Amino acid sequence: MSEIPALKQILEGAILAADKPLSIDILIQLFDGEQPSRADVKEVLAQISDDCDGRGFELKKVASGYRFQVRSEFGSWVDRLWQEKPPRYTRAFLETLALIAYKQPITRGDIEEIRGVSVSTNIMRSLLEREWIRIVGHRDVPGRPAIYATTRTFLDYFDLSSLDELPTLSEIKDLDKMNEELDLGAEDLIQPRTLDLVSDDEHDQTEADDATLQEVTDRVNTIQQNIKNLFKVEESGEIDDEALEQDDESSTEESNSIKVPDIAAATPTHQAAVDETGGADEKLTTPDDPISPDV
Repeated sequence: MSEIPALKQILEGAILAADKPLSIDILIQLFDGEQPSRADVKEVLAQISDDCDGRGFELKKVASGYRFQVRSEFGSWVDRLWQEKPPRYTRAFLETLALIAYKQPITRGDIEEIRGVSVSTNIMRSLLEREWIRIVGHRDVPGRPAIYATTRTFLDYFDLSSLDELPTLSEIKDLDKMNEELDLGAEDLIQPRTLDLVSDDEHDQTEADDATLQEVTDRVNTIQQNIKNLFKVEESGEIDDEALEQDDESSTEESNSIKVPDIAAATPTHQAAVDETGGADEKLTTPDDPISPDV
């Protein structure tokens, strides 16, 4: 036993004043010079725990160290000292946390594969901000996804000293009772999907409506086809008229370009005219020219 005076009282006061659990190493560092051994500190803490028997509080060992806390059976009365309601967590939030606690180390993709739905970024951010989980590494695969695991803060919040104190999955049998303890509302629970069966009368009415709709559709298609055929006939008629006009124009041009042979030139009438020099010129006359009386 340590010879340090009032060791028990010092440890009690330190644990009571601290806002977080204190480990044995931190308790030893409270002393300058001569420090108590770890065995002495554990012995004093055991005495303090025994002194709390029959009281409204207890000395509880959690993952981070030792702390004083109200016994759980008196929590409903002590909670009335605070106006704010205890935080409520959604089912998706608790499922994600449970998977990390029981399957750690685990990646976000593994959680989504087990749950069958994507994990909200807000849930992961909230768990990290509360320091209930932390990134312990990255998986050596393309993308290098982060690997998550729980922290000591998580164990402290749920009054656990180690992961071995987690309830086994075989112990969790009554889901409804667990929901009541966690204060889950109806909006947080996943509602089962139901299929609405259609009665025979409604089924017959639906078939009749489908038949009427099909008949109207056929009539519309027929009208559209008739309109298309009508446009095709009109377009073909316009094309024929244009073709005839082009043929007429081409025939006129060809007739204009053909030269009528000069019959008079083919059988010319020669008229000799003696000029002053005594020469004779040949003059071509056409049938339209008046016939000279000299011929």
